[in-house]
Amino acid sequence: MLLLRQVDRHIGLTRAAAAALPDPRDPERIRHGLREMLAQRIYGLCCGYEDLNDHQALRGDALMQTAVGSDQTLASAPTLSRLDNRATRAQAWALHEVLAAQFIASHDRAPEELVLDIDASDVPLHGQQELGAFHAYYDAHCYLPLYVFCGRAMLACVLRSSKIDGARHAAAVIKLLVRRLRRAWPHTKFIVRADSGFCRRRLLQWCERSDVGYAIGLARNARLHAAVEYVEAAMADEYAASGAKQRLIDEFAYAAKSWSRERRVITRLEYGAQGTNPRFIVTNLEGDPVQLYDRLYCQRGEAENRIKEAQLDLFGTRASCPRFVANQLRLLLAALAYTLMVRLRQLALQASELERATAASIRCRLLKIGAATLRNTRRVRVLLASHHPLRELFASAAARLAALGP
Repeated sequence: MLLLRQVDRHIGLTRAAAAALPDPRDPERIRHGLREMLAQRIYGLCCGYEDLNDHQALRGDALMQTAVGSDQTLASAPTLSRLDNRATRAQAWALHEVLAAQFIASHDRAPEELVLDIDASDVPLHGQQELGAFHAYYDAHCYLPLYVFCGRAMLACVLRSSKIDGARHAAAVIKLLVRRLRRAWPHTKFIVRADSGFCRRRLLQWCERSDVGYAIGLARNARLHAAVEYVEAAMADEYAASGAKQRLIDEFAYAAKSWSRERRVITRLEYGAQGTNPRFIVTNLEGDPVQLYDRLYCQRGEAENRIKEAQLDLFGTRASCPRFVANQLRLLLAALAYTLMVRLRQLALQASELERATAASIRCRLLKIGAATLRNTRRVRVLLASHHPLRELFASAAARLAALGP
Protein backbone atom coordinates (compact mmCIF):
# COMPACT_ATOMS: atom_id res chain seq x y z
CA MET A 1 0.00 0.00 0.00
CA LEU A 2 2.96 2.33 0.53
CA LEU A 3 3.90 1.92 -3.14
CA LEU A 4 0.38 2.96 -4.16
CA ARG A 5 0.66 5.99 -1.89
CA GLN A 6 3.91 7.06 -3.56
CA VAL A 7 2.43 6.70 -7.05
CA ASP A 8 -0.64 8.68 -6.01
CA ARG A 9 1.53 11.46 -4.54
CA HIS A 10 3.43 11.74 -7.81
CA ILE A 11 0.51 11.71 -10.28
CA GLY A 12 -2.02 13.45 -8.01
CA LEU A 13 -4.82 11.02 -8.82
CA THR A 14 -6.89 11.25 -5.64
CA ARG A 15 -6.25 15.00 -5.34
CA ALA A 16 -7.58 15.52 -8.86
CA ALA A 17 -10.59 13.28 -8.22
CA ALA A 18 -11.42 15.11 -4.99
CA ALA A 19 -11.08 18.49 -6.69
CA ALA A 20 -13.47 17.37 -9.43
CA LEU A 21 -16.24 16.33 -7.02
CA PRO A 22 -18.35 18.79 -5.03
CA ASP A 23 -18.70 18.15 -1.30
CA PRO A 24 -22.14 19.21 -0.01
CA ARG A 25 -21.33 18.41 3.63
CA ASP A 26 -21.19 21.06 6.35
CA PRO A 27 -17.45 21.97 6.65
CA GLU A 28 -17.76 22.36 10.43
CA ARG A 29 -18.91 18.77 10.81
CA ILE A 30 -16.53 17.02 8.43
CA ARG A 31 -14.24 14.47 10.08
CA HIS A 32 -13.07 12.68 6.94
CA GLY A 33 -11.96 14.72 3.95
CA LEU A 34 -13.11 13.84 0.45
CA ARG A 35 -9.59 13.09 -0.78
CA GLU A 36 -8.94 10.76 2.15
CA MET A 37 -12.21 8.91 1.53
CA LEU A 38 -11.44 8.49 -2.17
CA ALA A 39 -7.91 7.32 -1.38
CA GLN A 40 -9.32 4.83 1.13
CA ARG A 41 -11.68 3.39 -1.48
CA ILE A 42 -9.16 3.33 -4.34
CA TYR A 43 -6.29 1.85 -2.30
CA GLY A 44 -8.70 -0.74 -0.93
CA LEU A 45 -9.73 -1.83 -4.43
CA CYS A 46 -6.09 -2.08 -5.50
CA CYS A 47 -5.34 -4.27 -2.49
CA GLY A 48 -8.31 -6.59 -3.00
CA TYR A 49 -10.92 -5.15 -0.64
CA GLU A 50 -13.97 -4.95 -2.87
CA ASP A 51 -16.74 -4.51 -0.29
CA LEU A 52 -17.49 -1.46 1.82
CA ASN A 53 -17.89 -3.78 4.80
CA ASP A 54 -14.13 -4.45 4.59
CA HIS A 55 -13.51 -0.87 5.67
CA GLN A 56 -15.04 -1.48 9.08
CA ALA A 57 -11.76 -3.22 9.88
CA LEU A 58 -9.50 -1.29 7.48
CA ARG A 59 -10.43 2.07 9.01
CA GLY A 60 -8.41 1.12 12.09
CA ASP A 61 -5.48 -0.38 10.17
CA ALA A 62 -2.27 1.58 10.82
CA LEU A 63 -0.91 1.00 7.33
CA MET A 64 -4.11 2.10 5.60
CA GLN A 65 -4.17 5.21 7.78
CA THR A 66 -0.53 5.94 6.91
CA ALA A 67 -1.15 5.47 3.18
CA VAL A 68 -4.21 7.73 3.23
CA GLY A 69 -2.28 10.35 5.23
CA SER A 70 -3.97 10.21 8.61
CA ASP A 71 -3.17 8.99 12.09
CA GLN A 72 -6.84 8.79 13.12
CA THR A 73 -9.60 6.27 12.48
CA LEU A 74 -10.70 6.46 8.85
CA ALA A 75 -14.19 6.67 7.36
CA SER A 76 -16.63 3.90 8.22
CA ALA A 77 -18.57 1.78 5.74
CA PRO A 78 -21.78 3.87 6.18
CA THR A 79 -19.83 7.08 5.53
CA LEU A 80 -18.33 5.63 2.35
CA SER A 81 -21.76 4.36 1.33
CA ARG A 82 -23.16 7.88 1.59
CA LEU A 83 -20.37 9.02 -0.75
CA ASP A 84 -21.63 6.53 -3.35
CA ASN A 85 -25.29 7.36 -2.93
CA ARG A 86 -24.97 11.10 -3.40
CA ALA A 87 -23.38 10.58 -6.84
CA THR A 88 -24.66 12.60 -9.80
CA ARG A 89 -24.21 12.54 -13.57
CA ALA A 90 -22.10 15.69 -13.32
CA GLN A 91 -19.68 13.84 -11.06
CA ALA A 92 -19.37 11.06 -13.63
CA TRP A 93 -18.51 13.66 -16.28
CA ALA A 94 -15.92 15.25 -13.97
CA LEU A 95 -14.21 11.93 -13.17
CA HIS A 96 -14.01 11.10 -16.87
CA GLU A 97 -12.16 14.40 -17.28
CA VAL A 98 -9.74 13.19 -14.57
CA LEU A 99 -9.11 9.98 -16.54
CA ALA A 100 -8.38 11.97 -19.70
CA ALA A 101 -6.11 14.41 -17.84
CA GLN A 102 -4.18 11.56 -16.22
CA PHE A 103 -3.66 9.97 -19.64
CA ILE A 104 -2.36 13.23 -21.10
CA ALA A 105 -0.05 13.83 -18.13
CA SER A 106 1.44 10.33 -18.49
CA HIS A 107 3.12 11.40 -21.78
CA ASP A 108 6.28 13.48 -21.85
CA ARG A 109 5.54 14.66 -25.40
CA ALA A 110 2.73 14.49 -27.91
CA PRO A 111 2.40 11.01 -29.49
CA GLU A 112 2.39 10.78 -33.27
CA GLU A 113 -0.51 8.30 -33.34
CA LEU A 114 -3.06 6.95 -30.90
CA VAL A 115 -5.38 3.98 -31.41
CA LEU A 116 -8.64 4.15 -29.45
CA ASP A 117 -10.28 0.78 -28.79
CA ILE A 118 -14.05 0.71 -28.17
CA ASP A 119 -15.71 -2.30 -26.62
CA ALA A 120 -18.64 -3.21 -24.40
CA SER A 121 -19.05 -5.74 -21.62
CA ASP A 122 -21.63 -6.76 -19.05
CA VAL A 123 -22.03 -5.99 -15.36
CA PRO A 124 -24.29 -8.67 -13.85
CA LEU A 125 -27.12 -7.53 -11.59
CA HIS A 126 -28.68 -9.55 -8.80
CA GLY A 127 -31.29 -7.14 -7.43
CA GLN A 128 -33.69 -4.38 -8.41
CA GLN A 129 -31.10 -1.88 -9.62
CA GLU A 130 -32.38 1.16 -11.50
CA LEU A 131 -32.36 0.73 -15.33
CA GLY A 132 -31.43 -2.94 -15.05
CA ALA A 133 -32.72 -5.11 -17.90
CA PHE A 134 -32.38 -8.63 -19.28
CA HIS A 135 -29.83 -9.10 -22.07
CA ALA A 136 -30.32 -12.13 -24.30
CA TYR A 137 -26.65 -12.45 -25.35
CA TYR A 138 -25.38 -12.56 -21.75
CA ASP A 139 -28.52 -14.45 -20.62
CA ALA A 140 -28.76 -12.35 -17.48
CA HIS A 141 -30.00 -9.08 -16.03
CA CYS A 142 -27.11 -6.67 -16.40
CA TYR A 143 -25.76 -3.27 -17.30
CA LEU A 144 -23.83 -2.79 -20.55
CA PRO A 145 -20.88 -0.43 -19.89
CA LEU A 146 -18.98 1.08 -22.81
CA TYR A 147 -15.17 1.14 -22.48
CA VAL A 148 -12.54 3.09 -24.41
CA PHE A 149 -8.87 2.14 -24.06
CA CYS A 150 -5.68 3.48 -25.58
CA GLY A 151 -3.10 0.78 -25.08
CA ARG A 152 -3.35 -0.10 -21.40
CA ALA A 153 -4.83 3.25 -20.37
CA MET A 154 -8.57 3.50 -19.74
CA LEU A 155 -10.09 6.70 -21.11
CA ALA A 156 -13.79 6.06 -20.56
CA CYS A 157 -16.16 3.65 -18.83
CA VAL A 158 -19.73 4.77 -19.46
CA LEU A 159 -22.40 2.77 -17.66
CA ARG A 160 -25.48 2.06 -19.79
CA SER A 161 -28.68 0.10 -19.50
CA SER A 162 -28.51 -3.20 -21.38
CA LYS A 163 -31.83 -2.46 -23.10
CA ILE A 164 -30.09 -0.61 -25.94
CA ASP A 165 -28.05 -1.18 -29.07
CA GLY A 166 -24.52 -2.17 -28.04
CA ALA A 167 -23.07 0.71 -30.09
CA ARG A 168 -25.30 3.35 -28.48
CA HIS A 169 -23.37 6.49 -27.45
CA ALA A 170 -20.13 5.19 -29.01
CA ALA A 171 -19.91 7.99 -31.57
CA ALA A 172 -20.62 10.66 -28.94
CA VAL A 173 -18.03 9.28 -26.50
CA ILE A 174 -15.34 9.05 -29.19
CA LYS A 175 -16.19 12.57 -30.38
CA LEU A 176 -15.76 14.00 -26.88
CA LEU A 177 -12.53 12.10 -26.25
CA VAL A 178 -10.89 13.08 -29.53
CA ARG A 179 -11.82 16.73 -29.00
CA ARG A 180 -10.35 16.64 -25.48
CA LEU A 181 -7.12 14.98 -26.60
CA ARG A 182 -6.74 17.28 -29.59
CA ARG A 183 -6.76 20.28 -27.30
CA ALA A 184 -3.56 18.89 -25.79
CA TRP A 185 -2.12 17.29 -28.94
CA PRO A 186 -3.45 19.07 -32.06
CA HIS A 187 -1.13 17.24 -34.47
CA THR A 188 -1.65 13.68 -33.21
CA LYS A 189 -3.29 11.18 -35.57
CA PHE A 190 -6.22 9.23 -34.11
CA ILE A 191 -7.48 5.81 -35.19
CA VAL A 192 -10.69 4.21 -33.91
CA ARG A 193 -10.72 0.41 -33.70
CA ALA A 194 -13.70 -1.79 -32.85
CA ASP A 195 -15.50 -5.01 -33.73
CA SER A 196 -18.50 -5.31 -36.04
CA GLY A 197 -20.94 -4.41 -33.27
CA PHE A 198 -19.80 -0.79 -33.61
CA CYS A 199 -20.02 -0.49 -37.38
CA ARG A 200 -22.60 2.28 -37.46
CA ARG A 201 -23.07 4.96 -40.10
CA ARG A 202 -22.92 7.82 -37.61
CA LEU A 203 -19.52 6.76 -36.27
CA LEU A 204 -18.04 6.21 -39.75
CA GLN A 205 -19.28 9.56 -41.04
CA TRP A 206 -18.01 11.47 -38.02
CA CYS A 207 -14.55 9.89 -38.35
CA GLU A 208 -14.39 10.85 -42.02
CA ARG A 209 -15.50 14.44 -41.35
CA SER A 210 -13.07 14.82 -38.44
CA ASP A 211 -9.95 13.36 -40.08
CA VAL A 212 -9.97 10.34 -37.76
CA GLY A 213 -8.94 6.94 -39.09
CA TYR A 214 -10.95 3.82 -38.38
CA ALA A 215 -10.65 0.06 -38.74
CA ILE A 216 -13.96 -1.48 -37.70
CA GLY A 217 -15.30 -4.98 -38.19
CA LEU A 218 -18.07 -5.55 -40.72
CA ALA A 219 -20.71 -8.17 -40.04
CA ARG A 220 -21.03 -10.87 -42.70
CA ASN A 221 -24.02 -10.76 -45.03
CA ALA A 222 -25.15 -12.20 -48.36
CA ARG A 223 -23.70 -9.38 -50.45
CA LEU A 224 -20.28 -9.69 -48.84
CA HIS A 225 -20.31 -13.45 -49.32
CA ALA A 226 -21.25 -12.98 -52.98
CA ALA A 227 -18.29 -10.61 -53.46
CA VAL A 228 -15.78 -13.28 -52.40
CA GLU A 229 -17.48 -16.54 -53.43
CA TYR A 230 -15.35 -17.05 -56.55
CA VAL A 231 -12.13 -16.59 -54.57
CA GLU A 232 -13.38 -18.98 -51.90
CA ALA A 233 -14.17 -21.57 -54.61
CA ALA A 234 -10.61 -21.27 -55.93
CA MET A 235 -9.23 -21.65 -52.40
CA ALA A 236 -11.38 -24.77 -51.91
CA ASP A 237 -9.88 -26.30 -55.05
CA GLU A 238 -6.37 -25.44 -53.88
CA TYR A 239 -7.02 -26.97 -50.46
CA ALA A 240 -8.38 -30.16 -52.05
CA ALA A 241 -5.26 -30.44 -54.21
CA SER A 242 -2.62 -29.64 -51.59
CA GLY A 243 -4.27 -30.43 -48.23
CA ALA A 244 -2.75 -27.22 -46.79
CA LYS A 245 -4.91 -24.58 -45.16
CA GLN A 246 -5.43 -21.59 -47.46
CA ARG A 247 -5.33 -17.97 -46.31
CA LEU A 248 -5.72 -14.75 -48.27
CA ILE A 249 -6.10 -11.07 -47.36
CA ASP A 250 -7.45 -8.78 -50.07
CA GLU A 251 -9.68 -5.74 -50.50
CA PHE A 252 -12.64 -4.44 -52.52
CA ALA A 253 -15.09 -1.52 -52.55
CA TYR A 254 -18.46 -1.98 -50.87
CA ALA A 255 -21.44 0.15 -49.83
CA ALA A 256 -24.26 -0.92 -47.54
CA LYS A 257 -27.71 0.37 -48.42
CA SER A 258 -27.60 2.91 -45.60
CA TRP A 259 -24.20 4.27 -46.70
CA SER A 260 -23.95 7.35 -48.93
CA ARG A 261 -20.90 6.02 -50.81
CA GLU A 262 -18.59 3.06 -51.23
CA ARG A 263 -15.88 2.41 -48.65
CA ARG A 264 -12.75 0.29 -48.56
CA VAL A 265 -13.36 -3.23 -47.19
CA ILE A 266 -10.53 -5.59 -46.32
CA THR A 267 -11.35 -9.28 -46.22
CA ARG A 268 -9.47 -12.14 -44.67
CA LEU A 269 -10.41 -15.46 -46.26
CA GLU A 270 -9.47 -18.88 -44.93
CA TYR A 271 -10.29 -22.36 -46.13
CA GLY A 272 -9.42 -25.49 -44.17
CA ALA A 273 -10.80 -28.72 -42.81
CA GLN A 274 -13.82 -26.92 -41.36
CA GLY A 275 -14.59 -25.05 -44.56
CA THR A 276 -14.58 -21.33 -45.18
CA ASN A 277 -14.11 -18.65 -42.52
CA PRO A 278 -14.33 -15.10 -43.96
CA ARG A 279 -13.79 -11.90 -41.98
CA PHE A 280 -14.38 -8.31 -43.10
CA ILE A 281 -13.34 -4.88 -41.86
CA VAL A 282 -14.16 -1.43 -43.20
CA THR A 283 -11.48 1.25 -43.06
CA ASN A 284 -10.54 4.67 -44.38
CA LEU A 285 -6.82 4.06 -43.81
CA GLU A 286 -4.31 3.73 -46.59
CA GLY A 287 -1.68 1.03 -46.75
CA ASP A 288 -1.14 -2.64 -47.35
CA PRO A 289 -4.28 -4.67 -46.46
CA VAL A 290 -2.19 -7.43 -44.85
CA GLN A 291 -0.53 -4.95 -42.49
CA LEU A 292 -3.81 -3.23 -41.68
CA TYR A 293 -5.53 -6.49 -40.85
CA ASP A 294 -2.77 -8.43 -39.07
CA ARG A 295 -0.82 -5.61 -37.43
CA LEU A 296 -3.64 -3.17 -36.67
CA TYR A 297 -7.09 -4.71 -36.51
CA CYS A 298 -6.17 -8.06 -34.95
CA GLN A 299 -4.58 -6.27 -31.98
CA ARG A 300 -8.08 -5.12 -31.03
CA GLY A 301 -8.50 -8.19 -28.83
CA GLU A 302 -6.03 -6.78 -26.30
CA ALA A 303 -8.73 -4.35 -25.12
CA GLU A 304 -10.79 -7.33 -23.96
CA ASN A 305 -7.93 -8.34 -21.65
CA ARG A 306 -7.89 -4.84 -20.19
CA ILE A 307 -11.64 -5.01 -19.55
CA LYS A 308 -11.18 -8.30 -17.72
CA GLU A 309 -8.43 -6.76 -15.61
CA ALA A 310 -10.59 -3.78 -14.68
CA GLN A 311 -13.69 -5.85 -13.97
CA LEU A 312 -12.22 -8.95 -12.32
CA ASP A 313 -8.95 -7.79 -10.74
CA LEU A 314 -10.23 -4.38 -9.63
CA PHE A 315 -13.89 -5.24 -9.06
CA GLY A 316 -15.48 -3.11 -11.76
CA THR A 317 -18.68 -5.19 -11.57
CA ARG A 318 -19.76 -4.22 -8.03
CA ALA A 319 -23.01 -2.56 -9.09
CA SER A 320 -25.00 -3.29 -5.95
CA CYS A 321 -26.39 0.23 -5.34
CA PRO A 322 -30.10 0.74 -6.14
CA ARG A 323 -29.42 4.01 -8.02
CA PHE A 324 -27.94 3.94 -11.51
CA VAL A 325 -25.65 6.97 -11.02
CA ALA A 326 -24.27 5.47 -7.79
CA ASN A 327 -23.26 2.36 -9.73
CA GLN A 328 -21.63 4.61 -12.36
CA LEU A 329 -19.53 6.14 -9.57
CA ARG A 330 -18.49 2.69 -8.40
CA LEU A 331 -17.46 1.81 -11.93
CA LEU A 332 -15.37 4.98 -12.09
CA LEU A 333 -13.71 4.26 -8.74
CA ALA A 334 -12.61 0.92 -10.19
CA ALA A 335 -11.35 2.84 -13.25
CA LEU A 336 -9.30 5.14 -11.01
CA ALA A 337 -7.88 2.11 -9.19
CA TYR A 338 -7.04 0.60 -12.58
CA THR A 339 -5.28 3.82 -13.58
CA LEU A 340 -3.27 3.79 -10.34
CA MET A 341 -2.11 0.23 -10.99
CA VAL A 342 -1.18 1.04 -14.60
CA ARG A 343 0.92 3.99 -13.44
CA LEU A 344 2.56 1.85 -10.74
CA ARG A 345 3.60 -0.55 -13.49
CA GLN A 346 4.91 2.26 -15.69
CA LEU A 347 6.76 4.25 -13.04
CA ALA A 348 8.17 1.57 -10.75
CA LEU A 349 8.16 -1.81 -12.48
CA GLN A 350 9.76 -1.10 -15.86
CA ALA A 351 12.30 -3.75 -16.95
CA SER A 352 11.25 -6.05 -14.10
CA GLU A 353 9.49 -9.41 -14.01
CA LEU A 354 6.22 -7.62 -13.22
CA GLU A 355 6.49 -5.14 -16.09
CA ARG A 356 3.62 -6.78 -17.98
CA ALA A 357 1.86 -8.42 -15.03
CA THR A 358 -1.84 -7.97 -14.40
CA ALA A 359 -3.18 -6.03 -11.44
CA ALA A 360 -3.99 -9.30 -9.63
CA SER A 361 -0.43 -10.58 -10.05
CA ILE A 362 1.08 -7.32 -8.81
CA ARG A 363 -1.29 -7.36 -5.83
CA CYS A 364 -0.46 -10.94 -4.84
CA ARG A 365 3.29 -10.71 -5.36
CA LEU A 366 4.15 -7.14 -4.39
CA LEU A 367 1.35 -5.47 -2.43
CA LYS A 368 -0.30 -8.18 -0.30
CA ILE A 369 2.79 -9.23 1.63
CA GLY A 370 3.16 -9.63 5.38
CA ALA A 371 4.63 -6.74 7.38
CA ALA A 372 4.82 -5.44 10.93
CA THR A 373 3.79 -1.82 11.47
CA LEU A 374 5.23 0.19 14.34
CA ARG A 375 3.90 3.70 14.95
CA ASN A 376 4.78 6.32 17.54
CA THR A 377 4.39 10.08 17.74
CA ARG A 378 7.30 10.75 15.39
CA ARG A 379 7.22 8.17 12.63
CA VAL A 380 5.76 4.97 11.22
CA ARG A 381 8.05 2.01 10.57
CA VAL A 382 7.03 -0.88 8.31
CA LEU A 383 9.14 -4.00 8.79
CA LEU A 384 9.13 -6.37 5.81
CA ALA A 385 10.31 -9.98 5.73
CA SER A 386 14.02 -10.21 4.90
CA HIS A 387 13.51 -13.41 2.89
CA HIS A 388 10.65 -12.23 0.70
CA PRO A 389 11.28 -13.50 -2.87
CA LEU A 390 10.69 -10.05 -4.40
CA ARG A 391 12.60 -8.09 -1.76
CA GLU A 392 14.98 -6.52 -4.26
CA LEU A 393 12.16 -5.63 -6.64
CA PHE A 394 10.20 -3.98 -3.84
CA ALA A 395 13.25 -1.95 -2.80
CA SER A 396 13.90 -0.94 -6.41
CA ALA A 397 10.29 0.13 -6.93
CA ALA A 398 10.28 2.12 -3.68
CA ALA A 399 13.54 3.86 -4.63
CA ARG A 400 12.22 4.77 -8.08
CA LEU A 401 9.05 6.27 -6.64
CA ALA A 402 10.90 8.14 -3.91
CA ALA A 403 13.10 9.76 -6.56
CA LEU A 404 10.04 11.06 -8.44
CA GLY A 405 8.67 13.16 -5.60
CA PRO A 406 5.19 14.71 -5.41
